[in-house]
Amino acid sequence: MKLKLPLSKVTIACFILFAIANLNAKAQELITLQKAIDYTLERNLTIKQSQFNEAITEETLKQSKYNLLPNLTAGPQASLNFGRNIDPSTNQFTNQRIFALSGTASSQVTLFQGGQLRNQIIANRLQLDADRGSTAKVKNDLVLNVVTTYLSVLTNQDLVAASLQQIDIAKITLDRAQKNFDVGNQTLADLSQAKAQGSTADLNYTTAQNQLELSILTLKQLMEMAPSANITVEKPDISQLRDISTIFDAEAVLKTALAVNPDISLAEARQKVAKQNISIAKGNYYPSVVLFGQVGTNYSDARRQFGFPVATGRVDTVGFVQNSGNAVVVPNFTTPVLHYPLGRQLSDNFNQSVGITLQIPIFNRFSARTSVRKARINYENAVVTEQLARNNLGKIIYQAVWDVRAAEKKYVSTQQTYQANKDAFNVIQQRYNVGLVNSLDYNTSLTNLNTSQFNLIQARYEVVFRSKIIDYYLGNPIKL
Repeated sequence: MKLKLPLSKVTIACFILFAIANLNAKAQELITLQKAIDYTLERNLTIKQSQFNEAITEETLKQSKYNLLPNLTAGPQASLNFGRNIDPSTNQFTNQRIFALSGTASSQVTLFQGGQLRNQIIANRLQLDADRGSTAKVKNDLVLNVVTTYLSVLTNQDLVAASLQQIDIAKITLDRAQKNFDVGNQTLADLSQAKAQGSTADLNYTTAQNQLELSILTLKQLMEMAPSANITVEKPDISQLRDISTIFDAEAVLKTALAVNPDISLAEARQKVAKQNISIAKGNYYPSVVLFGQVGTNYSDARRQFGFPVATGRVDTVGFVQNSGNAVVVPNFTTPVLHYPLGRQLSDNFNQSVGITLQIPIFNRFSARTSVRKARINYENAVVTEQLARNNLGKIIYQAVWDVRAAEKKYVSTQQTYQANKDAFNVIQQRYNVGLVNSLDYNTSLTNLNTSQFNLIQARYEVVFRSKIIDYYLGNPIKL
């Protein structure tokens, strides 16, 4: 009897199965070498820190350009004075409460400062180039670390696979040894050796698995991924790679590396900055010329103004006529004291000034000379640092060229050793199956085969890694 579900339930069941399959596919992300590099360059915090430093230097460069502009400052002030004080509007002593307002606005621009402003702009521009070079260096170093770790993961994956094969062979050997022991064809020592071979295979697998997990964790850290993230590293067929070069001219590689390597570019940029700082320090020997201007005004509620004279209707006798004795009189006037309005007071008190300030350094306790000497020492140190970077790069290039040749020779040797051990094991295994070889010789041959297989795997990836190191120093994109 067949169970028939309604169409709707069948659809729901298929949808659930599809969703589960899709969830599993999404839960395990496939990581290629290019994706690992892209994730690292996008997420790595060391790169972000270097980019922040670059952004700060860019703002510093902008500010050094803004320093050529005149500044403008304003200083309004309000005060309430009590007791005996000076009226800020009349500069006369008074003994009353006074509310006063004042304000100034000033501006100044540096006309000459020993070329320091211009030289500082140049130095900041060079420093920005140096910081960009530093960011490029961080990126290149991280790319190399990613490639190294990625190849380490691939190596450990193959070692795990080889260890599992060892376990399978050890299980077959132990099963055969147990059967032969049960029928009396082998001794207890032979059985014990088969068990020991199985334990060794398990140990090799555990070691390889631990190394694989550690290398995957390191790769996740470089990509700034959570340690719990479920990833699968894509494994290219290394045996099918045909573009692995192992013959390089060290001088040609070094010549190209000197032109493209970020370590050299960074050292050169820092040397230019140090040289420009000498010009900045020399600016302290020269006088500075500053053009300034200022406007200001003030107000005081204690200040009064006099109005026009007003006749009072009375007359004042100012004298008498000599002959007649008649009195000479004039009309009596009084001058009213009026309130001085805020707006008029501010307008009447408005003042301006403009001038030039010249500051001549006569004796500054040798600080200018010390600054110049320190700048020169820093420049000489930068020159040595650049040469040291060139020398180190030369040593690394020659070592890398030698390493890739040695890795190729080692790979050829391990291939021959593995093939020889494989052929020998096949013969011994056949003889062991028919009882012509004891378990000690069989286990020794199997151990030699396993060791040569591990060495072959490591040597194969070492050739790839050493070749990619040369590509890195040549500035070529690293691909598998």
